[in-house]
Amino acid sequence: MSITRIGTTPRWSDAVIHNNIVYCVDVASTPEADITTQSHEVLNQIEATLTQAGSAKTQLLSVTIYLSDIRYIEQFNAVWDAWVPKGTAPSRACVQATMANPGYKVELAVVAAII
Repeated sequence: MSITRIGTTPRWSDAVIHNNIVYCVDVASTPEADITTQSHEVLNQIEATLTQAGSAKTQLLSVTIYLSDIRYIEQFNAVWDAWVPKGTAPSRACVQATMANPGYKVELAVVAAII
């Protein structure tokens, strides 16, 4: 089986596709923004990457949410709950983590099926 990479740099790829599954990770584009803004940004970026890979947010299988402060969970969930189509919620984990950039408040690791 082949592996397809999208947006590949020397350090990472925006998405990797193997066996009709897409894997992607994203962070917000505005590190100085609040958690609500960053949540919208990262979810919009994930949605665009999934579309580019031939998938969609309705095809999410698993999502790991990394928050710089677990106290952001309610604010993140408010954005998440409005973003995920009813009846398509994936398996999900949410953990507090130290981010590579201190401005990042949220990072997502996503696994989705190709439509």
